[in-house]
Amino acid sequence: MRGTREQGDGDRASFDAAPQPVGPSRFAFPSPAAWPAGDLIAVGGDLEPSTIVAAYRQGVFPMVLDAEEPEPMLGWWSPDPRGILPLDLLRVSASLRRSARRFDVRVDTAFAQVVRACADPSRESGWITEEFIAAYVRLHDLGWAHSVEAFDADGRLAGGLYGLRVGRLFAGESMFHRQRDASKTALMGLVRLMRLSGMTLLDVQWCTDHLRSLGAIEVSRARYLEMAAAAVG
Repeated sequence: MRGTREQGDGDRASFDAAPQPVGPSRFAFPSPAAWPAGDLIAVGGDLEPSTIVAAYRQGVFPMVLDAEEPEPMLGWWSPDPRGILPLDLLRVSASLRRSARRFDVRVDTAFAQVVRACADPSRESGWITEEFIAAYVRLHDLGWAHSVEAFDADGRLAGGLYGLRVGRLFAGESMFHRQRDASKTALMGLVRLMRLSGMTLLDVQWCTDHLRSLGAIEVSRARYLEMAAAAVG
């Protein structure tokens, strides 16, 4: 799709396709009542598809504690408060709408490229390790993880985002841009996809100033867990 044109069925095919079963995780997360204070709720485990999908179903996501360490420890997080972007609150200025027309937005055509661009070690606070790249590419192959990409008129990948879909929940993991407004254009495409697919919850984990400028808000962890439970159903 070019810029803001309506999404067609072909754009949604991979996004709406049923993912392959991943089976039960061999790890059990503690119940929310037993979670410690703070955003980090557990350490350890693995990045098997079954573990990651089980985590998202329970409002939890993985991220390493310190990517600078030779063998960074795996942490499981559930921020309080939690950042979400209500689909009807996405802010699209007139200038952004005009800028978006420069890009061709596609779905699931360059997943590994998007993840690697998000993992660029030159980016500030980078945390996406090779293990994470492999884990999410595998989830993409299984139909759980998706990317939305913005390409310029010359066919170059200008920006994009990726994340995990579980039912009516999309958990955004990371986004990047190489050209102005490219990642925002990809976000516009994601929100359109979610609306067309009847989805209800866009998780952005932590609510940064940049995300707030696009309409993201904070909710309590307890409220997020209620919303996530309804969305993953």
